[in-house]
Amino acid sequence: MTLAPNFIDLKSVPCPLNVVKCKLALEKLSNEDILFVDLDKGEPEIMVKKTLENIGYKVNIVKSEKDWIRFKVKYEYS
Repeated sequence: MTLAPNFIDLKSVPCPLNVVKCKLALEKLSNEDILFVDLDKGEPEIMVKKTLENIGYKVNIVKSEKDWIRFKVKYEYS
């Protein structure tokens, strides 16, 4: 799976900065593009997922490791 250039590694980035960085990365993409995001498990995972879903994105887990998780983020058309 090729991740770059639509990939950001936000492991070790605290909340709410990781939410802000996700939103900024998504703003640079078209609605058809997919963004892959690596995050620490726990609060970062929960906050980013909740925030992105609230603004209209579909968030799926594509990889889960012991301490981190990878999300696939895609705009969900209404």
